Amino acid sequence: MKSKIREALNLKYAPVAILWTDEAPEGAGQFKAGKWGCVMWMLARAARGKTAVFTQDTCGCWGGGVGLGFGNQYLTFPGGIECFYYFLSTGNEQWERGKATAEKIKDFVTKDFLEDFLQGERYLKSPELVKAFVESMPFMDVPSKYVVFNPLEAVDPKEKEPEIVIFLADPDQLSALVILANYGRNGTDNVTIPYAAGCQTIGIFPYKEAKSENPRAVVGLTDISARENIRKQLGRDLFSFAVPWKMFLEMEANVEGSFLQRRTWKVLTGEREQA
Repeated sequence: MKSKIREALNLKYAPVAILWTDEAPEGAGQFKAGKWGCVMWMLARAARGKTAVFTQDTCGCWGGGVGLGFGNQYLTFPGGIECFYYFLSTGNEQWERGKATAEKIKDFVTKDFLEDFLQGERYLKSPELVKAFVESMPFMDVPSKYVVFNPLEAVDPKEKEPEIVIFLADPDQLSALVILANYGRNGTDNVTIPYAAGCQTIGIFPYKEAKSENPRAVVGLTDISARENIRKQLGRDLFSFAVPWKMFLEMEANVEGSFLQRRTWKVLTGEREQA
């Protein structure tokens, strides 16, 4: 399926469709079971025109499993979920279980992960705040064996409708997407930016929005760990903009006649000067 939005915004990378299925697509990229990997690498793969697939055992990391909709994977974090509370905040070096767990895993993890495990990523101020963050997470179990990332252009919605469509946009394009998301609607909160991992802002948060009568779009890649992991593949100036399928169709239908065909957008993109 071709996207009017991609054409109007002149997006460099293909919109990515997330699909739920019980049949694995042939030739899809996939992490090895139990091996670490960043879901955003697979997002980059799909944005470049190739397919990626995940299962509960091949989701890359704990946060990725949560983000893709494979339940509360934080429960399987080394040392248990309490060690995750310290990992995301002040570090595990300060308590006995954390130090003992670090000793057990030190020969099996990277130097960077071990340092973060001991010293903490410091993304929240305290373990208590991380606990509250986790408890507020919209965990879910997808009703399928596989979660697939496909370039939208390779998807036929008559055969299988995507759950989510993800755009990768620079600041100007992100601005246009926010405007388009609000273009045909009442209210001013039709786009949200939750505090969450990069994979969660393309997965469970838009999954949650898809259940509502008027779903909102979700801006992501505000997670600096995800930004570090994806910049070599896609560059350092992009944000994600994840849209539930129902909202995507609404936005597609609103391209014609909108600001995307008027002077300001053309000036901003340089199209007016070229003409």
